[in-house]
Amino acid sequence: MTDIFHLPRPPRAIVFDMDGTLLDTERVYVQTFIETVPQFGYTLDESALHSLIGSSREMFQAGLRAHLGDDFPYDLHRAAYVARRDELLDAGVLLKPGVLELLDAIDASGLKMAVATAAMRSHAQTHLARSGLAPRFAAIITRDDVVNSKPSPDIFLAAANAIAIAPGDCVAIEDSFNGVRAAHAAGMMTVMVPDIVPANAEMLGLTVAVLNDLHGVRLLLGRAPR
Repeated sequence: MTDIFHLPRPPRAIVFDMDGTLLDTERVYVQTFIETVPQFGYTLDESALHSLIGSSREMFQAGLRAHLGDDFPYDLHRAAYVARRDELLDAGVLLKPGVLELLDAIDASGLKMAVATAAMRSHAQTHLARSGLAPRFAAIITRDDVVNSKPSPDIFLAAANAIAIAPGDCVAIEDSFNGVRAAHAAGMMTVMVPDIVPANAEMLGLTVAVLNDLHGVRLLLGRAPR
């Protein structure tokens, strides 16, 4: 399947999303969020969260309000959610399959690497450090570093600026709709590796490739023009 996709030009850098792309964390977030809502007498279908994955906190909260209304105890729920989420993540953050092989291949090629995540800096630093991935990247750009989070292109533009590579010469690796929208708007060659929500027609139109896993990304980069 991967051989039907090709990069349109030689890449000079690879910019990764974090949650759901490098780290297998999105499922923990969704599962924990859904499980803690009934503690407050409400229910929330998992599909309601799908369109919000990868969005800013502000967009996420607005989307929740559309489903749960104004009377839901958002602050109390967030405290319960964060406590349970951190309990699970403290037990260990799993890498997405193929991460280490892909990073090794990129290192061997001499391309720069950066992270562009909508997570807060404290969250990103903690989990990238615990996973052992932090030293692999020349720059880690987070929600705290920009005015507008995904789907705005700001995070990806800041990542390209931090590593002194033009956005058009960067390949962005994303798992979420909002992340793909952000990377495409930044002008990057965008590759989607879906995590929870499969690609749709819009995503196919915004990407140069939609791949099943990071092993496919490694093969794609191996065929990139030089």
